[in-house]
Amino acid sequence: MGAGRSSQSLIDYLLAHSESNGFQVLLSDREKELAESRLKNHINGKTRIIDAANILERDELIREADVVISMLPVKFHPDIAHACLKYRKHMVTASYVSSEVNILNEEVKKAGLIFLKECGLDPGIDHMSAMSVIDKIRNDGGKLRSFETFTGGLLAPTSEENPWQYKFTWNPRNVVLAGQGGVKFLQEGTYKYIPYHRIFRRTEMVHIPGHGYFEGYANRDSLKYIDKYNLQGIPTIYRGTLRRPGFSKAWNVFVQL
Repeated sequence: MGAGRSSQSLIDYLLAHSESNGFQVLLSDREKELAESRLKNHINGKTRIIDAANILERDELIREADVVISMLPVKFHPDIAHACLKYRKHMVTASYVSSEVNILNEEVKKAGLIFLKECGLDPGIDHMSAMSVIDKIRNDGGKLRSFETFTGGLLAPTSEENPWQYKFTWNPRNVVLAGQGGVKFLQEGTYKYIPYHRIFRRTEMVHIPGHGYFEGYANRDSLKYIDKYNLQGIPTIYRGTLRRPGFSKAWNVFVQL
C-alpha cells in the first residue's frame, strides 16, 4: 500500500522474486500513473487505485491479501494494523513501532500473525547491525559501557551535485518533521533532553575511514532502545543521524524561522 518515494526498491525486489516464489504484487495508490510506473509492466504486478483514507476500499484490499506491506504515511498504520488483525493478515512496514500498534502485540501473537515493523534502512538495518555487534561482545565475555550508533540517508559522492549534498529520497514532509518531538538520550549516566529548536546546533564530527568526515546529530528517543537491545544499566546510549558537514547549520536556519 503506497507507491511513494520509499517504495521503489521494495517493489523491484518483490517483483524480481515473485515468479520463483509464486506470488503476485498488488500495488495500491491514489495516483494511477505513479502506481503503474512503479510496476514497469511486470507480469506479476497489478495496480489498485484507492484512497487510503476510504475505510471500505482499504479494508476490501486488505481482505484480498496474504501479506500487507504498508508504505503509507505514519498516520495510517494503526488503522491498517487493526484491519490486518481483524481479517487475520500479516503486516509489514518500515515505520517505527507506535504505541497505538504496540498495544496489539498480544492479540497479534494469539492470532498467529506476524506484524513486522522497523525493518527498513532506518529504522531496521540499524537494529540488526546493532544486535550483531552487541551479541558478539557478550558472547566474547565483554561488557557494554557505552552504545553510540549513527546512520543516515547519504548520497554517493558522484550524486552530490547540490550545496546540501543531500536529496529527498523519502517523503519530504517527514524530513521537515523529523526531530520535532525532541531528543532523549543518556550520556555517562546523565539524562539528556534536547528540544527541537536546539537539535541542529548540537552536532559532532564523525570520521569514517575511506569516506571522509560527516556530522552527526541526535535522533529522537534513544532511551526506548535500552529494553529492546537489553542494555539495562548502560551509562551511555545515543542514536544519531549522519549528514555531510554544513547540513545542520543550514537546516537550523529553517528551524529557527
